[in-house]
Amino acid sequence: MDWLRENLWAAWLSIAGVLALAELASLDFTLLMLAAGAFTAAGAAALFPGLLWLQIVVGLVTTAAMLAAIRPLLVRKLHHSGELKTGSAHVIGRTGTVVKEIHPDGGGSVRLGGDLWTARPYDDVSTIKPGTRVEVMSIDGATAVVYPLPEPARHELDTHPELNDSDPSPGDPQKPAQ
Repeated sequence: MDWLRENLWAAWLSIAGVLALAELASLDFTLLMLAAGAFTAAGAAALFPGLLWLQIVVGLVTTAAMLAAIRPLLVRKLHHSGELKTGSAHVIGRTGTVVKEIHPDGGGSVRLGGDLWTARPYDDVSTIKPGTRVEVMSIDGATAVVYPLPEPARHELDTHPELNDSDPSPGDPQKPAQ
């Protein structure tokens, strides 16, 4: 019993280890927070070996703080994160650029990120020209079913080059040459 009083930090550390291992079975993070409290109590026991009440208070305060502040963040992050999409499902909703003309008969292709996919239009009448931005509606086997995205709205300055300051005339003293 004297050894335990002198080495109470080892008991707290053992409790922390058992709780941390038990957490692996529960995956609820509650036992992990209790383990953190026991670990800090072990630190208090190493610094203040004769003050059991202080070790208990430090352990309880740490556990309460971890349960109130850290556990909700961990649970929210791990349990409520988006669903992991694997296989071809991760492509649905992504946008890409037509590389080879897409027509109802097949044979078209689209670049999605760094991948090249065979593609066909979402309907049986559309033809989509190369360079067009498209979005993947679904996957049919190994073929992306796509539809064209609307062209981005152009600003009036984009359609009237004479109103645009980005290309100054070389002889115009008001606009510095680049």
